[in-house]
Amino acid sequence: MKDLDLTTLRLFVAACDLGNIARAGEQQHIGSSAISKRMALLEEQVQAPLLERHRRGVAPTAAGLMLLEHARAMLASADRAARDMAAYQHGVKGQVRILASVSSIAESLPDDIAAFLQKPEHAQIRVDIEELTSSEIIRSIREGLALVGVCWNAADLEGLQTLPYRCDTLAVAVPDGHPLALRDSCSFSETLDCEHVGLPASTAVYTMLARAAAIIGRPINYRAVVSSFDATIRCVRAGLGVAIMPREILGMAGSGQGVQGAQGVHMVPLTDAWARRQFAICFRDGSRLSPAARTLVDYLAGCAQAG
Repeated sequence: MKDLDLTTLRLFVAACDLGNIARAGEQQHIGSSAISKRMALLEEQVQAPLLERHRRGVAPTAAGLMLLEHARAMLASADRAARDMAAYQHGVKGQVRILASVSSIAESLPDDIAAFLQKPEHAQIRVDIEELTSSEIIRSIREGLALVGVCWNAADLEGLQTLPYRCDTLAVAVPDGHPLALRDSCSFSETLDCEHVGLPASTAVYTMLARAAAIIGRPINYRAVVSSFDATIRCVRAGLGVAIMPREILGMAGSGQGVQGAQGVHMVPLTDAWARRQFAICFRDGSRLSPAARTLVDYLAGCAQAG
């Protein structure tokens, strides 16, 4: 099979997203007949039907859905390469894309990167951050879609090189007046009598809590599942449930750096051994990191040691 053409793939993605070749042509500023011809050539190239044509438009076939996933990744990589090259034209001598978990972004990572960029010797380095789940971070690093990731070290990091980053401690967030609010600490099992507010099932915390509950032999009763710590705190403060989250999140909120709306919420540290978490900086091969990426990795590892 010949190399896939990025322009054709971009048109294919547009047709799938919009469900209509004519609208894809309007979006991409190309005639619908030209798109149809490219789609026919693409199907011939991959030797499989990619689009089902119907009266209202088109929809991807099973083979089309498979190609669509690859096409999005290829186009994203091409766009990043274009941005990196454009950055050099504006004097940026190094660019690092770092993938990070929601906890690391909500805690210390943005401040550490900001401090890194403020140093005069790093003035010509650009750092881009993208939030993903731990499993997505590891998969992207393994597939070479990014050089550096920061995630919880309990994730499956096999085959990757790692350096320790910062630590945090999980606690139960409870509203004012809750019986646990008067406690100095508690175990995870003691929270299972309460309704919970949690993050999505794709997150590392959700998986870890489900495993811990299974070991105890009790279910977690989720009343709300939200996508951010801000939303979690708002739900807890409203009395919708308790939430297991990093204690550092609320500490940063008290200093004006963390989640919003933290007043009226108490953090009670968990006594379970797994509640103390270590984050890891991960990459495929330290010897193949770009000079800018190597400099950033060393700086972040130094932040952990200083902390």
